[in-house]
Amino acid sequence: MGIAPVRRADQRVTEVGGWRPSLRRGPRTGTALLLLLLAATLVGCSSQALPPPLSAGSTVSGVAASGDADTTLVRVAALKGPTGMGLAALIHDHPGTVEATIRGTPDEVTGRLVKGDLDVALVPANLAAVLAAKTDGGVQAVAVTTLGVLYVVERGEAVHALADLAGKTVLTTGKGTTPQYVADHILAGAGLTDRVSLDYRSESTEVTAALASGQADLGILPEPYVSTLMAKDPSIRVALDLTAEWDAVTPDSSLVTGVMVVRSQFAIDHPLALRGFLDDYAASVSFTNDHPDQAAPLIAGLGIVPSREVAVTAIPRCHIVNITGSEMKIALSGYLQVLFDADPAAVGGALPGDTFYYGV
Repeated sequence: MGIAPVRRADQRVTEVGGWRPSLRRGPRTGTALLLLLLAATLVGCSSQALPPPLSAGSTVSGVAASGDADTTLVRVAALKGPTGMGLAALIHDHPGTVEATIRGTPDEVTGRLVKGDLDVALVPANLAAVLAAKTDGGVQAVAVTTLGVLYVVERGEAVHALADLAGKTVLTTGKGTTPQYVADHILAGAGLTDRVSLDYRSESTEVTAALASGQADLGILPEPYVSTLMAKDPSIRVALDLTAEWDAVTPDSSLVTGVMVVRSQFAIDHPLALRGFLDDYAASVSFTNDHPDQAAPLIAGLGIVPSREVAVTAIPRCHIVNITGSEMKIALSGYLQVLFDADPAAVGGALPGDTFYYGV
């Protein structure tokens, strides 16, 4: 299977959601041993066969422009679903520089991060703030990795703008949590508070089942549930992208789903290793957005989504990005402010300070 190489630093990343992440990579050298380690790294994640490495010239992370290097292994964990999709090509292409695990629930990641068993994690945006509060600044946000993944889906053609939801009932999930706060914020910004009935269910699978059976015509679902449902029922279509609707009512922030966090002590002790990892992640995001058909088997092979077919369809709607520095702070702080206004506990009781944003 022929796979295009991961993009180099001098190639532009696909612009997603109006943001254009920057890429910086140092010189790298590959060895046969790294290629052999790939099989061992991925055996624990999935039994599906993966294609060969993306590039024969894969090299060691943490190489500075001066030639100095920190070859410390970066221990990273991500969750199944959109938050982990941008990481797949990095895991595949640089098996000797990362020790990666994919988990099903945040609790499986946060405990290990707090204990120091992980160095980097890709987690929900509000959880990043909660972790920073619980560790008294021991965790920092490094990058926004995923913008919004919520969509209004419809069986029919009645909804083409947010205003078309007036007077309708929409099935959704997350009552008392971030999905509700996002929906309430968007509806309020559009002047639709109390004009749209949100019917809350406990799980996305319930919303999916109701739409699939014809019991409901409108629902709010995240990817990859959207792609899975549409593959099974072609009469279901995407009516609204809530990321775009957020931008319309809150242009000075972004709807953020996923954030990469780092243990602050690791960032202090191994800045070059972290830099190399971030460079590789930026290239991995670029590859995923530019070549979804080739990134899809890597993502499915790690168990991040159910299948290659679902991954191919979902990637363009997952808004996979690499937003760092001051742009990260603008995007993330505005989102966290909305959550804080709805429920301070959603972000750990208080908004994180400037030191929370790595590199700012």
